Amino acid sequence: MTFYNGNISGNTPGLLPEPPSGYYWWEAGAMWGTLIDYWFITGDTTYNDVTSQALLFQVGPNQDYMPPNQTKDEGNDDQGFWGMSAMTAAETNFQNPPAGQPQWLALAQAVFNTQASRWDNTSCGGGLKWQIFTFNNGYNYKNSISNGCFFNLGARLAKYTGNQTYADWAEKTWNWVWEIGLIDDNYYIFDGTDDTQNCSEINHVQFSYQAGVYLLGAANMYNYVCPLPPHLEESGGYLTKHHRQTVQPYGKHAHRAFLMRRWQFSLKTPPAS
Repeated sequence: MTFYNGNISGNTPGLLPEPPSGYYWWEAGAMWGTLIDYWFITGDTTYNDVTSQALLFQVGPNQDYMPPNQTKDEGNDDQGFWGMSAMTAAETNFQNPPAGQPQWLALAQAVFNTQASRWDNTSCGGGLKWQIFTFNNGYNYKNSISNGCFFNLGARLAKYTGNQTYADWAEKTWNWVWEIGLIDDNYYIFDGTDDTQNCSEINHVQFSYQAGVYLLGAANMYNYVCPLPPHLEESGGYLTKHHRQTVQPYGKHAHRAFLMRRWQFSLKTPPAS
């Protein structure tokens, strides 16, 4: 926390020092989720107030993590990381926001709902685009991390609320990612694909945080529907394989840290069998 100054008068709560020498908005969202994990595991409340302030300040006017100061480059994955941190707050019973502020579950649901409305059937048989806005580079790219965040939220919301609609969306997303080829038979997850080519060619670059997002989503789906029906057995295979072997740590420190966080909580999620 020594490099965070968003809680100092005149600065913006929730933001870390920005690139080129600092951190992206999604990384800030992931960091606040890490601090919720820290409180949940240790019981140390030192950072709870600043974490709550940060998560609430960035919600935007529609309370869905679409703040105007990020419009120029916010993608579905960026929004998804803030939504997943709000979901973590709900799951761990993190301190409630003040009266009149959006609550954690509502924030996670709002992110999910905005992304469900962006599901794109105009190419590739579905899927989420990487970018939200047409003016951003990457708008024609459908990638595993954006769809993984959506899958993750859907699976966790299904488990938390018992609402089958969330599970249906999670299953739909998993099936789409699998059928397009962003996950292969060895459960390796690849970066993305160009929807102007109808997703016919896969970019086989791998990053470890992709594995973390799908791992926790698969664990929650396994918990929600266990025993898995035949059409969901692939997610069970993914869960088993990635619990038993080391995931190749592609990517920078933030990616690997996110994988380790998701790995830890995935181990605690599946039902005993």
